[in-house]
Amino acid sequence: MASLPVPYASASETLKIGYVNTQRIFRDAPTAVKAAKKIETEFSKRDQDLQRLAKQVQALQESLEKNAVTMAETERRSKEKDLNELSREFQRKQREFREDLNLRQNEENAAIIEKANKAIKQLAESEKYDLIVQDVVWVSPKLDVTDKIIKALSEGK
Repeated sequence: MASLPVPYASASETLKIGYVNTQRIFRDAPTAVKAAKKIETEFSKRDQDLQRLAKQVQALQESLEKNAVTMAETERRSKEKDLNELSREFQRKQREFREDLNLRQNEENAAIIEKANKAIKQLAESEKYDLIVQDVVWVSPKLDVTDKIIKALSEGK
């Protein structure tokens, strides 16, 4: 019995706990929506270029499959070589695109989390919370303070 933890608060004190849903902040906070649009704008041209390149690869592959029987051996080899080179280029560009996109998303998410953490700290101090947690398995909706944090973020606090 001596090893049991001592309760944090006595019977006369109540523990004030809040919960913040990080996924909702990334989805609903105005700063997150703005960041997502910014990233989409930044990467839209590269995405379109990738889509064009994918169509070229597909068209070349379909042409090769359709006409391989009637082509001369040297022409078929040349087209296969072109297809392989174009396919490798597409895969390389696609990989670079994903890496760059993930990097930018991580940068923007870090900035959002930093702002959210400041808003959470301000809320905790102003409303006298003892504990505010994020990313839990389950929480009662009455403890959810995510709306207050999203509101604080939209007000630029």
